Amino acid sequence: MIDKKTIEHIAKLARLEITEQEANEYSQQLGKALNHFEQISKINTQGIEPLFTPTEIEEFWREDVAKQEFTPEDMTSNAPAKAGNLFKVPPVV
Repeated sequence: MIDKKTIEHIAKLARLEITEQEANEYSQQLGKALNHFEQISKINTQGIEPLFTPTEIEEFWREDVAKQEFTPEDMTSNAPAKAGNLFKVPPVV
């Protein structure tokens, strides 16, 4: 169980202002979540191979083909300002 003091410390590190009631509530909620993970960790998974996906989906691969459908001039034709084939934008300091 995560105590209220730990919750307040975490809130301070995150620069969050929380009330005492919120600290108590978060303490209970995080305690429940950690208890749930503790129960999950007790499950015997000996001999079970890990899954990469939760469902049995068929892999779909396609060849990656690069194609240039537009010329640089086409891409910058509607630009309000351009420098050669580049978009011209205001300087950022």
